[in-house]
Amino acid sequence: MTVSVTVQTFDDTAALTAAAARQLVDVIVAAQAERGAASIVLTGGGNGIGVLRQLRADSGAIDWSKVDIFWGDERFVPAGHPDRNEVQAHEALLDHVPVQPARLHPMPYGDGLYAGDPDAAAHAYEHLLAAHADGGPVPEFDVHLLGMGGEGHINSLFPDTAAVRENTRFVVGVTDSPKPPAQRVTLTLPAVRHARRVWLLVAGADKAEAVASAVRGASPIDVPAAGALGSEETVWFLDRAAAAGLPD
Repeated sequence: MTVSVTVQTFDDTAALTAAAARQLVDVIVAAQAERGAASIVLTGGGNGIGVLRQLRADSGAIDWSKVDIFWGDERFVPAGHPDRNEVQAHEALLDHVPVQPARLHPMPYGDGLYAGDPDAAAHAYEHLLAAHADGGPVPEFDVHLLGMGGEGHINSLFPDTAAVRENTRFVVGVTDSPKPPAQRVTLTLPAVRHARRVWLLVAGADKAEAVASAVRGASPIDVPAAGALGSEETVWFLDRAAAAGLPD
């Protein structure tokens, strides 16, 4: 089966996040109508959080009691730390919609049970995913949202690292992230590819070279975003600066 890869280009980040939020509402509503519930994987970063803020304003059609929410990666810091993607997601969206606490699936914290052991935290999250997967290793997420760094990293999968080379596990601990903090927990490319739809939200001229490389099929070892492919579709949401390296 051929997987659809499309590029949508917008004048600025405001238009990008607004469009992604509108389309996300449509996907969630359709999934709930078809299967009774929807599952999404959230990301951090300016665009990822921007989509959540927009979703907060435009999500009236969603039945929030039937949405499972996961995270693609997390900084391995204590519960409540402002650097956690989970904390930022709550501030932007989750504290303002009637989502069910049992359907929120944050990654383990850097304190408490798994303190100092991101790999044990990764194994725990892997077990959590399996428990919500209807017999598979991980759920077939309806949408996995992703940002991308200037060198092409997604989640906490950085170029030429053990995490991006992982091809059997679905969640791994990271102890040597080149971007602080060094300790993280992240979904791997095999987990990302279990999503029906992978949406990459990318803005800025500093991302243009990595975007072009990824879209043209670079090695995921060199440009991790190139390996982020949904089972049904992959969509790049770009502002004009990030799309500058692509043909018109």
